[in-house]
Amino acid sequence: MYQAAAAAEVRPWRATGAALCANLVGIGIARFGYTPLIPALIAAGWFAPSAAVYLGAANLAGYLGGALGARALAAPIGSRATLRGAMLLTAASLFACALPFGFWWFFVWRLLSGATGGVLMALAAPAVMGAIPPARRGIAGGTIIAGIGFGTAASGTLVPWLMRWGVVATWIGFGAAALLLTAIAWNGWPMAQAGPPRPAARHIPARPALRALYLEYALSAVGLVPHMVFLVDFVARGLGRGLPAGGYHWVLFGAGALLGPLVGGHAGDRIGFAAALRLALVVQAGFVALPLVTVAAPWLELSSFAVGGVMLGIVAITLGRSRELLPGDTAAQAAAWGWCTTAFAIGQAVAGYGFSYLFAQSAEGYPLLFALAALAVILALALDLAVGLTMRRRAALG
Repeated sequence: MYQAAAAAEVRPWRATGAALCANLVGIGIARFGYTPLIPALIAAGWFAPSAAVYLGAANLAGYLGGALGARALAAPIGSRATLRGAMLLTAASLFACALPFGFWWFFVWRLLSGATGGVLMALAAPAVMGAIPPARRGIAGGTIIAGIGFGTAASGTLVPWLMRWGVVATWIGFGAAALLLTAIAWNGWPMAQAGPPRPAARHIPARPALRALYLEYALSAVGLVPHMVFLVDFVARGLGRGLPAGGYHWVLFGAGALLGPLVGGHAGDRIGFAAALRLALVVQAGFVALPLVTVAAPWLELSSFAVGGVMLGIVAITLGRSRELLPGDTAAQAAAWGWCTTAFAIGQAVAGYGFSYLFAQSAEGYPLLFALAALAVILALALDLAVGLTMRRRAALG
C-alpha cells in the first residue's frame, strides 16, 4: 500500500521524464559527449592522443564501480536523494573539466563522472517503474533509455558548434546542460522510503533464466564494442574514406541509438520481452558481422544505424525482461537491474581493453574485432535458446 501511494505522488510522464534526464546526463552527455571532443582536446594541446583515450577508459572504469555500488549508496538515503546527488556531481565534473589543470585532474573527474553514470543507469529506471502503468512499462523503459540516445545523436553536432568558442566553453556548455536537466528532473522522482533494502532486494532468486540474462547482456555488450569504439577509425583510416565519412557514420550510429530503445520497448510490450530479446540478438549478430561481408558505403551506413539502435534497444528490452522474470517483486526487480547494469559494464570494459590489445597486435585488426563481436552475440543467442528449451522441458515434466 505504501509503495502504491508513493508511486502515485508523481505522474507517470514526469517520472519517465526524470529518468530520461538522468540517463541523458550520466551517459548521453558525460560519456558520449566526450568521444567527439577527443580530437579537439588533442588539437588544442590539452592532452597527447594516448592520454585522451585513456581518460575515456577512466570513465568506463568509474561506470563499473558506480554500477556495483549503486544499491549500497541508495540504501541509507533512498533512490530519490541518490539520483539527485549523482546528477549534481555529474554536472560538477563537467564544469571541473573546463579547468586545464592536467591529466590527473581530468582523470579524477572523468572517473567520478563514470561512477555517477553507473549509479544513474542502475537506479533511475527502477526508481520510477512503480509509477508507470504495467501495460506501458515497455515503451516507458524505452523512452527512459532513449536519454542516452539523445546525447549520442546530439554530440556529433553540438560539439562542433560549441567548439567555435573553444574547449573551455564546450565543457561549460556540457555542465550547464547537465545542470538544467538536473533541475528539470528534480521533482520528477517518486518518493521512496529510506532505510535498508528488503531481503528480497539482497537475495535474488537463483533462476537459471535470470543468471543467463546477466551473461547474455554482458555478451551483447562485448558485441557492441567494435562499433562503439572503432567504427569511426575503421571508416576514416581503415577504409581510407576520411574523418568526415567517419563522423557521418557516428551520427548514423547516434540516430539509431535515439530510436532503438523506443522500438525495443514497444516490441517488448507487443510480443513479450523474451521474444524481443532473441530478435534483438539476431539483428545485432547480423549487422555486427555485416562489415565482414561488404564494406560498400550503403551497407556500412545501415550497419552503423542498426547497431546503434540495438545498443540501446537491447537495454530497454533487458530492463523489461528482468522485470518479467520477477513479477510483482519490485525490490528484486531493482536488484536484478543493478546486476544487469554491472554485467554490461564488465562486458564492455573487458572487451574494450581486450579488443584494443588485439587491434594493437594486428596490422589489419578490424575484421578480427567484428568477427569476435559477432561470435559473442551468437553465443548469447544460443544461451538464451538453450535456457528457454530447458525451462519448457521442466514445465512439461511438471
